[in-house]
Amino acid sequence: MHIYPRPPAAKVKDLLAACNLPTSDLQTSHFEHFFGCGRETEPKGVVGVELYGKVGLLRSLAVDEASRGRGCAKRLVREAEKHAARNGVQSLYLLTTTAEEFFESRGYVKVERASVPESIRATREFSSLCPSTSAIMVKQLGG
Repeated sequence: MHIYPRPPAAKVKDLLAACNLPTSDLQTSHFEHFFGCGRETEPKGVVGVELYGKVGLLRSLAVDEASRGRGCAKRLVREAEKHAARNGVQSLYLLTTTAEEFFESRGYVKVERASVPESIRATREFSSLCPSTSAIMVKQLGG
């Protein structure tokens, strides 16, 4: 599947809502760091990255149910990681309630909430949008 930057914001929000992921904190600037999978006018998968210097937050990985199992999520995560690394991110964090095994298989490890940098803890996704029971994971990108 074709991976591309900056999918249409409205389509990203629609797909996230269909996958029961939060959208209320998304601002126009967030979409500069989103990637889509599939046709550029109708993404079948999306992922975003929030950049905070040497740390980043991988967020909003969603794939349309009919498109799952075709490698879209894997390719989106890989592209998001490359984008984060190009922008100086060394540690990429995420929160998940449903995909811990998927991310473990991609090199992410579970960490305690208290070990997360303040810039990530200050995000709405960490502080209020995702449940406190979410798994918090990190991957070292190098640098």
